[in-house]
Amino acid sequence: MTPTATSVSGRIAPVSLDTLPPYSPTTYVDFTQPAHRASFEQALAEVKAQFGRTYPLVIGGERVDGAGTFETTNPARPAEVVGRFQSGSAVQAARAIDAADQAFATWSRVPAAERAAYLVAAATRMRERRHLFSAWMVFEVGKSWGEADADTAEAIDFLEFYAREMLRYDQPPPLTQLPGETDSQVYVPLGVGAIIPPWNFPLAICVGMASAAIVAGNTIVVKPASDSPAIAWQFHALMEEVGLPPGVFNFVTGGGGTVGDALVRHARTRFVSFTGSKAVGIGINKLAAEVQPGQRWLKRVVAEMGGKDAIIVDDEADVDAAVEGVAVSAFGFQGQKCSACSRAIVHEKLYDEFLERLKARTEKTTIGPTEERENFLGPVVSASAEKKILEYIAIGKGEGRLITGGEKHSGPGFFLKPTIFADVKPTARIAQEEIFGPVLAVIKARSFDEEVEIANGTIYGLTGSYYGRDRARIVHSKQRLHVGNLYINRKCTGALVGIHPFGGFNMSGTDSKAGGRDYLGLFLQAKSIAEYVG
Repeated sequence: MTPTATSVSGRIAPVSLDTLPPYSPTTYVDFTQPAHRASFEQALAEVKAQFGRTYPLVIGGERVDGAGTFETTNPARPAEVVGRFQSGSAVQAARAIDAADQAFATWSRVPAAERAAYLVAAATRMRERRHLFSAWMVFEVGKSWGEADADTAEAIDFLEFYAREMLRYDQPPPLTQLPGETDSQVYVPLGVGAIIPPWNFPLAICVGMASAAIVAGNTIVVKPASDSPAIAWQFHALMEEVGLPPGVFNFVTGGGGTVGDALVRHARTRFVSFTGSKAVGIGINKLAAEVQPGQRWLKRVVAEMGGKDAIIVDDEADVDAAVEGVAVSAFGFQGQKCSACSRAIVHEKLYDEFLERLKARTEKTTIGPTEERENFLGPVVSASAEKKILEYIAIGKGEGRLITGGEKHSGPGFFLKPTIFADVKPTARIAQEEIFGPVLAVIKARSFDEEVEIANGTIYGLTGSYYGRDRARIVHSKQRLHVGNLYINRKCTGALVGIHPFGGFNMSGTDSKAGGRDYLGLFLQAKSIAEYVG
């Protein structure tokens, strides 16, 4: 873009709510159309041609090598090296925080209209290269075409939505005026942030957390998950391409215990934005609470830490709709979503019929490398993930009745058959602990009250669904199901930016409500100004 006379950064033309069209979510690609299929196949070939490249750290705009490198591989064919990434050190993590701190002095003063323009420009270019971003996810984490496309669409939506949200926050909120004063409130950025995204939504969540912090006027260090750094690199490269100043977005790969802990611990880190497991999230929260020498603030932590999500199938539910909703929610992207259905709580009246239909539906699932469009279920992300899930399946065989699955699927990759256990007690480990794989526990309930009690009976509270026709029970489910994202007569996955603000209760995190109107406030602080005018 050509800078205008009103550009402060000298890099990009400002945008405004008057000139931007109203926000609306990105439409998913219809891959039944031959032209879309051909375009996606071409993108897969282009990405595959880039396998095996080595990528640097980026600190203050400078390309830097680590002490060594690690590989990220295709979980469908583990012998294929997707990329080689630097093993950053604690010293390099500290350097990245220092670089971000220096950049904050100028970036925090760039007007919101210009900061928002970088996001809009990035969204435009990501939309143009949509299939390329999706193809990286097919190969690096095993997403199906549809799941990868939805991930990229969500990333685009975060960029567009947060750009507009920052422009909204930039408008002074109405205050009661004291006679003799001019009273106002403004929102100012926090400082340097550590952004620690997960591998399961490696583009959307990375983009969402990073872009929200940046557009609010903060500077960041991104430490991507070690299973998905290639995708995070594509986003970093895009932000460089649109002209984001050096030091605003620093990129440091490496181990969580080395790089991640150093970022969280640093005295100049003002906030931490994390998505991942409960155990790691608790550790980050604890580490961030320790005040370091020279630290001038209490660090803010925004955390999303998983779930043990339930779908209730009440006695008057549409069984076919419930079966489809459970199957898609439980086994989409191999169950590797914090929002995935891992418990189906079914009224005893429909229990046997539901199990029979769900078994038939699940056994039709196509399994294999997701670069082939016909495969719905791809590999789990890594050998360690496969090992953990198989251990839970072994536990499940002692806690429930195996209906289908329960073993590896053929192939060189980390393929598992979608697994259903019936007659599971609400207190069983497979009904309480997050497995993060294609494993579903089905629990029988005798009444609506028992369904709600079981659904609320874990330490989590992220998503949930209720299938039923009784209006009174629907109203009660909205009141009593203690989750951050509740759905009625639909699946419990697939939150849309600006429509379903996302974040959970209890040990599911800090209920940050990503993609909602409260989210940017987590990266800002309010400043009240009163001027005496006589």
